[in-house]
Amino acid sequence: MVEVSDTGIGIDPEAFSRIFDPFEQASDSVTRDFGGLGLGLAISKATVGAHDGAVRVSSPGRNQGSTFAVELPLL
Repeated sequence: MVEVSDTGIGIDPEAFSRIFDPFEQASDSVTRDFGGLGLGLAISKATVGAHDGAVRVSSPGRNQGSTFAVELPLL
């Protein structure tokens, strides 16, 4: 498993269920402030899933950073 953490804007726990959906962003303010289409996490999940892996996210909430974990099976 590989985990990447940041100290960025964080993610509200209510958004966890949809954060990996194409074109989804945690809030409209994210789009205004940072731009982007909301495809990066959807592409990441699909790529990892194609290799029988899983991607997870956790965050204590807004302005408290996020942690993303990628788990891939061993050959």
